[in-house]
Formats: sequence, C-alpha cells, structure tokens
Amino acid sequence: MSMATDSETTSGIHLVGKLLDPASRIDPYPVYAEFRARGPVWVEEMSSLVVTGYRDCETLLRDPRLSAERWRFFNPDPSADPYPPDAPASVRQPWFLSLDPPDHTRLRRLVSKAFTARTVARMESSVARLVGELLDQAAGGETFDVLSGLAYPLPMMVICRMLGVPAADERLFHGWSTQLTRLLDGFSDPGDASGQTPEWVHGSVEMHRYVNELVSDRRKSPLRDDLISELLAAEDGGDVLSHDELVSTIVLLLVAGHETTVNLIANGVLALLRHPGHLAALRADPGLAPAVVEEVLRYDPPVQLTARVAREDVPVGPAKLPAGSLVILLLAAAHRDPEANPDPDRFDPGREQVRHLGFGFGSHFCLGAPLARLEARLALAAFARRVREPALVADPPPYREHINLRGVRELLVAHAGVTR
Repeated sequence: MSMATDSETTSGIHLVGKLLDPASRIDPYPVYAEFRARGPVWVEEMSSLVVTGYRDCETLLRDPRLSAERWRFFNPDPSADPYPPDAPASVRQPWFLSLDPPDHTRLRRLVSKAFTARTVARMESSVARLVGELLDQAAGGETFDVLSGLAYPLPMMVICRMLGVPAADERLFHGWSTQLTRLLDGFSDPGDASGQTPEWVHGSVEMHRYVNELVSDRRKSPLRDDLISELLAAEDGGDVLSHDELVSTIVLLLVAGHETTVNLIANGVLALLRHPGHLAALRADPGLAPAVVEEVLRYDPPVQLTARVAREDVPVGPAKLPAGSLVILLLAAAHRDPEANPDPDRFDPGREQVRHLGFGFGSHFCLGAPLARLEARLALAAFARRVREPALVADPPPYREHINLRGVRELLVAHAGVTR
C-alpha cells in the first residue's frame, strides 16, 4: 500500500475527475498545479500513483524497476483479445516503445540504423519545400486553418514519403490514424457493456493489412530509397527484424511519428499568436525557431503524460509505489515545476535553460525527436515569416477530446495575405 491517508486518496480521485472533465481540455494547467501542490498522489481506484515533480519524473523515467510494458497492467488477461480472428498476426506484436530490455534494446538498435540523424538532416530541403507548398495553398483565402492546412498534412506527408507510401494512399491513413490515436492517447474507450468493439481496433486492423501488403511488395523489389527498404536491410550481428516486428514498427512510425508533431506545430502557432512579441521576434530572426520549439515542448507539450508499471515496491518521496501498480507521470505538470523552470507559466523562448521531458528520457527517449524538431522549426519559422498580420478567429480554439495527446481540433487564423 502507499502511504496515503483517506483524505489524500479522496483528493486524488477528485483531481483525476477534474482532469478528465472535458471542460479542462482548454486549459488543464491549473489542475496540474493542484496535483503538484499535493506531491505524489495515490489514487486507489486506479491502483496508480500520480507524480508531477520534475525531479521525480526524470528519475522515474530511467528507473529500471519500472516497466514500460503498460499493456500488461491494462490487459492482464492475454485471452481477452479484441482483434477478429482474421486480423494480421502483426497486430499482436507490441510497439517497441512499450517493451522493456532486452526486447526494446534489440528492436530500437535495429530501427535506429535506418533512422539516423544524417537521414533527417538531408531531408531539410524537401521538408522546407513541403512547408512552402502548404502555405502557398493558404494564400487564396482570408482565413487559414493551421491544423488542416499545415500542422496535419506536413508530418503525414513527410513520414509517408520517408517510408515510401504512394502519395495517392496518404489519405487512407487519416481515418486509421484518428482511430488509433485513441489507443495511443491512453484513455481509449474499451467498448461498452454490450461488448461493442473499440473503434481503434478497426483502424489498427486496416492499417496492419495495408502495411503487410506494402512490406510484401518491398520484399519483391527491395532496392528502393525509402525507410521500409532500409528497415528490411537493417541488421545487427546477424539479427534482423521479423516480419511482424517490421510491420508493427512501421505502423508505430506512421501513427506516433506524425500525431505528436501535428500537435507540436499547432500548439506552437497558437502560443506565438497569443504572444505577438515573440511572433515578431521570430519573423525578424528565423534563427530563433529552435528555441521556440523547445519552449513549446515545455510550455504546452503535445504529450502530456506517460506511465510505467512497478516491478517492485519503489519509494517516491514520501509515498510508496507498490509492486504491480501504475505510476502516471504528468510530464506537462513537471514542466511547470518552478524548481525546474523559474516563472514556469510564462511562455518565454528566450529562457537561459529550458528543461522538459517532451521526448521522454532515458532508454525510451523518442527516436523521432530530430525529425519532429526539424518539421516544427521549419513550419513555425515559415508561418512567422510568410503569414501577414495573423490573428486567431476563436480564442480559445476548440480542442480534441484527448487527455494525453493535447491538441486543437481546429486553428482558424485570419490574415492579411501570405507572402511568396
């Protein structure tokens, strides 16, 4: 058991309820501040400890006593399989970000061989070209939806073209990814009492079927300059990715590889529009873009939380995380811990040091971080430089229902033209 009193447990349940309330989507940060003021909070009904301090979160993310295999906590019964009998076998292959060593170490090492910094660096001109084309399309109207016109299509086109997905098929991934995001969010609907199948199951099955066919096609003609071909060729000491591991990894890259970057770009544009001085500074000096991206990752991160499962009892400050229970790390709350970042509620890309866990920490640090940073840097700099007199049509804009993957549903911007 944790060292929580009845009143502390009750307050934890109350705070979780406030966080889950749709009214908190617009601004969850006051709720995070309440969590942070109480320190680690045990929530009995969830068998979970909620942690919000920056130092605690950073320490726990690299603690080998904690497991990333969250699916074992949420689905302890392996016979409770939501997939239909004719689903590809690859749907049951866990994503490597949800595996522990040695499996995680092996798969990450193989994937990283085809996902290097050099690969990302040589993509800069092509990503910049895509950003320019998307902004060109916005020039014709008086308003521009930054989400559907820039933030969403850019990462999707980039990851699809990296993998070698035919351009005509990119649209297929919109619906599948939207459904799968409910699973990735961590608060997906498991189905109602009538036994209805969760909507993410359909998206997962269809995407896996498509990728299985894509991989089979590459095996027939492997000599192509794309990431799937590189993954097929990836080898480490005679070890290679199995077919199901390869398909599962490609699906992960298609979903997680673009979904978080969508929100990073949109959250960045929103923060700049709400702070016109920083927007003007970026317009005058595009070299400030990397600092803007890092501050957005701290101030309003696209990934708000993550979780681990305790293999054994783990002390967390004055609390104890019992073996077999879940620890929920509220990363967005930790980013606003004043011990880590002074004056944390202020958006300030000029900070001397920005401390954030936006890409995780330790062995599970995001493999796609360089690509996300590149896309966000180019998109935010181009928006600042080319969109004249931008102003929010609605503030706050409408938000998606997700708790973890924070992002707007629409970001309409009025403007006085888009320069060429």
